[in-house]
Amino acid sequence: MRTFTSLDDVAAAAGTEIGTSEWLVVDQARIEAFADATLDHQWIHVDVDAAAAGPFGTTIAHGFLTLSLLPHFASEVFRLETPGARLNYGLEKVRFPSPVPVDSKLRSHVRFGEVRDLPAGKQLIVEHTVEIEGHDKPACVAQHVVLLLA
Repeated sequence: MRTFTSLDDVAAAAGTEIGTSEWLVVDQARIEAFADATLDHQWIHVDVDAAAAGPFGTTIAHGFLTLSLLPHFASEVFRLETPGARLNYGLEKVRFPSPVPVDSKLRSHVRFGEVRDLPAGKQLIVEHTVEIEGHDKPACVAQHVVLLLA
């Protein structure tokens, strides 16, 4: 776990690998809870019998479920204890190269990308590559934009 206590520390880590999260199992209960929370009950996610006969042979996690796990993965790799507010500003370049079959294990490889100066602080790009255990292609590749206000 890396802890960043100043904006200068964050800027100094730009372009570096920060670490890798622990594995997290995405089971059917998590998929169904996400479906309930988002009202996205597409059969490929929640109908076990129909999905067994579908293109992946099982249910798969929503892409946005995988995306929603980024804050969790980040919290296992680093902490921002910089002065001032830390705000979720959005996402850039999100892709889902591979579906996540039920009961898959996921983890994220975290890297700090560009750190831009702003009048009120810094803008940090946190790059995530979410790995599926035993698969060649990642489940998700995304850039999370965080504002660090002084």
